[in-house]
Amino acid sequence: MSTEQPDLTALSAAVRARGGELRAGGTDTGARQRSGVSTGPFTDLDGVADLRGTAPLPGGGLRIGALTTLAELAADPRVRAGWPALALAAGTAATPQIRAAGTLGGNLLQRNRCWYFRNPHVSCLQKGGAGCPAREGDHHFGVVRGGGPCITPHPSTLATALLTYDAEAEIHDEAPRSVADLYGDGDRLHHADHLLLPHRVLTAVRLPAPLPGERAAHHRTISRAHAEWPLVEATARLALDGATVTHAAVAAGGVARVPLRLPEVETVLIGREATPGILAAAAATVLTRCRPLPQTGYKTTLFRDTVLEALEQALDGAAR
Repeated sequence: MSTEQPDLTALSAAVRARGGELRAGGTDTGARQRSGVSTGPFTDLDGVADLRGTAPLPGGGLRIGALTTLAELAADPRVRAGWPALALAAGTAATPQIRAAGTLGGNLLQRNRCWYFRNPHVSCLQKGGAGCPAREGDHHFGVVRGGGPCITPHPSTLATALLTYDAEAEIHDEAPRSVADLYGDGDRLHHADHLLLPHRVLTAVRLPAPLPGERAAHHRTISRAHAEWPLVEATARLALDGATVTHAAVAAGGVARVPLRLPEVETVLIGREATPGILAAAAATVLTRCRPLPQTGYKTTLFRDTVLEALEQALDGAAR
């Protein structure tokens, strides 16, 4: 496998030397540049062949290059068959135009959508300021779990799906780490939306071998039918022996500073018969750790109901 080591080393060194940002598909960096929030310089990753496409891994896993677009992920027959939750998440994110340009790596490492952060005239923690104006201002899209210094959820749809696969992030010149470790628990995300240093290059994501007979679903609760950021989203993966759940992996986005794996939901499901009552009881466990802000109380029931919808869709096998 070609690693394109010299090219990536040079690109990383350029960012370290002159500052600025690495740029993938440019859908987010372009928007921030137009608004004046980000001024660059930008170092483009486009053209590094090893960052694109999929390749099988020993043991039945799959390597997905960081510059693979969301549209390519959603349409890839191998991804759809073996890792359906990821294909579903990629196919429902954003708009067709964004999916055609936006990349796996860009989606995982994008910046948050807080309007205070996106306003070049407002100081906030994410831009090196001293406080979070959203706390005292309009934060109705904010978190319901976690009390870190920044209260805006991470917007990565693909991270939500990848958490359920225990996927691994491949990073140039660093040891691989889990996708979850790109974010940590959120408490350290004062001035960024992930823990990867600015000059480090996310080269790929590695998925383990598929789960035979998996049933999967990804559900987004949004305020309008199309082209909207989700208020809450959830991914569910289930395997059953008859009516008994033998494997469950559930994650959610839009509710915390980082995408969340939900072990409390999984614990209720595994080893139990997948009845409507058990699914509802599992989804209801997310409420026990919710600590909504003054304007985000409505998200607690959306959180529960979105998780329940994803579980029901997965059980029905509506998206395999």
